[in-house]
Amino acid sequence: MTPGGGRLISVTLCRDPEAFAALAPEWNRLHDDCPTATPFQSHAWLHSWWRSYGTSGRLRVVLVRRDGRLIGAAPLTLTHGPMPLLVPMGGVISDHCDVLVDGGDVRAAVGALERGLHRAARHALIDLREVRPGAAAERLYESWKGARARLDDSVCMELPAAPVEELAKRMTSARAQRVRAKLRKIDALKIEAHPVPEAEVAEAVAHLLRLHELQWRGRAVNPEHLRPRFAAHLVRATRAMVRRGEAVLTEFRMEGEVVAAALTLRSGSMAGGYLYGADPALRDRKADVATMLLRHDARQAADDGRGVLSLLRGAEPYKAHWRPETVTNQRLLLAPAALEPLLRLHETRARLRDRAAGAVRERLPAAREWRDRLGSRRAAAARR
Repeated sequence: MTPGGGRLISVTLCRDPEAFAALAPEWNRLHDDCPTATPFQSHAWLHSWWRSYGTSGRLRVVLVRRDGRLIGAAPLTLTHGPMPLLVPMGGVISDHCDVLVDGGDVRAAVGALERGLHRAARHALIDLREVRPGAAAERLYESWKGARARLDDSVCMELPAAPVEELAKRMTSARAQRVRAKLRKIDALKIEAHPVPEAEVAEAVAHLLRLHELQWRGRAVNPEHLRPRFAAHLVRATRAMVRRGEAVLTEFRMEGEVVAAALTLRSGSMAGGYLYGADPALRDRKADVATMLLRHDARQAADDGRGVLSLLRGAEPYKAHWRPETVTNQRLLLAPAALEPLLRLHETRARLRDRAAGAVRERLPAAREWRDRLGSRRAAAARR
């Protein structure tokens, strides 16, 4: 323990999954009090992820308390590849990672987290992927006493949380007219949105995933979305997050039948559509599902007073139609000074991989076709 303004600050390392599970009440309070927190740092999301994807003996969660009150947390897990790494819990199925700090005690929390992470990373690098600009992890990076490096990561798209009628004003007049025509078509089909109560989440998630698979059949679906471990994670996390208002699972019904379903995740300042599925028959009826979902999410985010409607990772063309702000996530590498040569090696490898991937996308359009074929094969294997 160290003194902090006349009060005691303690820094501990949680390696016990049961102890991490028991943190839920105080973790939830910290998540609510961290102004930069995204839904992917909620206890429900992280604990469920650990149950589906965690490796025994690899849990590493740094906890900071002032006079017993949790004011900081860094949810990490240890991996072993070419070198040992401490990486965020949540993995590749999470669009953002961050550390949590109490908004009223930021300086003390960040300083203590730095000390705790130096101890936890004596023999490992810290590799924080998908850090949203403005995240608490940026404060940690800026104060870090040791080796560090910053790289670009995934591109995200963000819109202001406003009704779709306001968002349409961002478009050209011709594009806005087409959007209004699509919305009239959806209204003519009398598609109704129904929020799913907590007690019905398991069945609704299973239906969402079936619709998601149908929607992407024959194309490059993410094979992870079809695996039982992902379904189990999504059911557990969504049920708990719906209970706390951190998620909304919506079914869209036409003539009494569920024709689409979508999961929207929420935190204090943002909401984002995480996953959806739609019956291919909607395409035959000329219903633009993406526009339907965006109208629903935009209205909900505006009504809830969120500041940002995130379209999350990916720069798909349909997102660009709305003229969103492009936000590039960051990859923050940290290490004790003694491990700087290892960090520079890891940084160089990461930059080379990024350049190679960029060259393939720009110069070899046929690579996308091969990627889609490979994705379809993997998806078929995941279904078996």
